[in-house]
Amino acid sequence: MAPGNGSFVNEFILLGLTNQPDLQLPLFFLFLGMYLVTVLGNLGLIILIALNSHLHTPMYFFLFNLSFIDLCYSSVFTPKMLINFLSKKNIISYLGCMTQLYFFCFFIISECYVLTSMAYDRYVAICKPLLYNVVMSPKVCSSLMFGSYLMAFSGAMAHTGCMLRLTFCDANTINHYFCDILPLLQLSCTSTYVIELEVFIVGGINIIVPSLTIFVSYGLILTNILHISSTEGRSKAFSTCSSHIIAVSLFFGSGAFMYLKPPSAVSMDEGKISSVFYTNMIPMMNPLIYSLRNKDVKLALRKTLSRKQF
Repeated sequence: MAPGNGSFVNEFILLGLTNQPDLQLPLFFLFLGMYLVTVLGNLGLIILIALNSHLHTPMYFFLFNLSFIDLCYSSVFTPKMLINFLSKKNIISYLGCMTQLYFFCFFIISECYVLTSMAYDRYVAICKPLLYNVVMSPKVCSSLMFGSYLMAFSGAMAHTGCMLRLTFCDANTINHYFCDILPLLQLSCTSTYVIELEVFIVGGINIIVPSLTIFVSYGLILTNILHISSTEGRSKAFSTCSSHIIAVSLFFGSGAFMYLKPPSAVSMDEGKISSVFYTNMIPMMNPLIYSLRNKDVKLALRKTLSRKQF
């Protein structure tokens, strides 16, 4: 029995993405490649922002934190996932499962609020440019980040605390490739009604509140852009926001699909596909989205590479 919990299970078996042996090796190389791109992309952005003083602005402060979060939360389960592709029996301990769940919740909720802070930053930059340096002061930026991590800590504690109250009797096979909330609920041999309600409420707050804030911010930005008379000014304003809109749409769209439905309405196969999207694809795509369309990042990369040459 695991300490401090009413469960008879002390380890779980992860079924993984697929049970077809022929696909295990190709999937290993696919996800290894994706993970390497994720690590190199996010680590590269972190280093570029740290080394280049012209990127020490509020927008890049938030992007620095976003890259850090993406790097961490993809590392919560991808290494274990890669090992499982090559293992015959994919076992994770009860404590390991709950730890994985906690850090997954912490980093994914953090990302919700960092993306919200980035939307607010773009709103101030476009709608109140003369007040930008005052409104987005270092103190305000630090407070927004502290609030993001505080909300993440609270949400992760709520989700993990509820999971620790569940009792797992004989069933210990998780139909997933990591310890997610919904597959764990299906294994419980006690009522999960209260916990499903908690997941829906806390998950709803952490998806709907940031989504509405971002929606309102971009509504105001769009209104402001339409009042800009010059075509060049409109184009510049749109290009400033387009990367963030793409990232937000991908992240919140896949998260809402997974967590804003009752657990009984989510098929595990659909859940796995959705999970791959927001746990593997988005951390890999964010550095590409923000760097390929960004002149400042390209300039910083050229400067950094030229320094190394000399």
